[in-house]
Amino acid sequence: MTSSGPHRALPVPDGLEGQRVDQALARLFGLSRAVAAELADADKVWVDGRARGKGDRLTGGSWLEVELPPPPGEPPAPEPVPGLTVVHDDDDVVVVDKPVGVAAHPSPGWEGPTVVGGLAAAGYRVSTSGAPERQGVVHRLDAATTGLMVVAKSERAYTVLKAAFKERTVDKGYHALVQGHPDPSRGTIDAPIDRHPRHDWRFAVVSGGRPSVTHYEVVEAFAAASLVDVHLETGRTHQIRVHFSAMRHPCVGDATYGADPTLAARLGVSRQWLHAVRLGFAHPADGHWVEFTSAYPPDLAGALAVLRAES
Repeated sequence: MTSSGPHRALPVPDGLEGQRVDQALARLFGLSRAVAAELADADKVWVDGRARGKGDRLTGGSWLEVELPPPPGEPPAPEPVPGLTVVHDDDDVVVVDKPVGVAAHPSPGWEGPTVVGGLAAAGYRVSTSGAPERQGVVHRLDAATTGLMVVAKSERAYTVLKAAFKERTVDKGYHALVQGHPDPSRGTIDAPIDRHPRHDWRFAVVSGGRPSVTHYEVVEAFAAASLVDVHLETGRTHQIRVHFSAMRHPCVGDATYGADPTLAARLGVSRQWLHAVRLGFAHPADGHWVEFTSAYPPDLAGALAVLRAES
């Protein structure tokens, strides 16, 4: 094996008996599952002298050898993020309206702009709590999902908001354009979510996954799609996308979860049609409820205009 990163060798702990290689590496070394899978795919994970795949199961006491990624270098200098709009700012929080193509924070494999970097470039000071690459971040949006995010500026705000998200006292409202017509037109999707058993970059409704609850209501129906208002009770990765895909009504433009690309192309949508339109929470300073709303960005507004013109 060749790598510029550190080499680690140790017996597999009994507590990891039967776990997948990528799961075990994530637990042992604090890696993301994606990075752990990449190491296995690159033949940088050996068990008892043999290279093992990310999905192979481990046996307690086996001799594990890993070539870890090299230590990170200096973080890139913050750069302004075009289209990142600050809608509220005070001593405790900053609320932003995030454009498409912007991640919440830096992560392995992501080289694009981030909310954290954009705020730093604009001179905003955020909380130092949290992992170094995600300081101040108390919740996330997918890079392709637009809309409202709150970032903690004070240490107290970070603690209070993290607890609020964990206790599900934050109102997270989304609008999604989904294929077809959900039946019933108003309901709750209560289905556990975990990583897809065969495709690590995707998530799926999986027996034994993490509890996941999505409330929805159709607010406008068109010939081939429906505009739905979505309220998240939990906040799992890709939750809205996975739940509506499981109902056979994937978000328009979401090829990862089974959307018809021809409909997205006709509407001029190049990503999943999903927008964080509403965000409400108790302000960390005084407990008073604050709520923010966001207008659709041009691509999503244009898609709705096309559908309405055809109806």
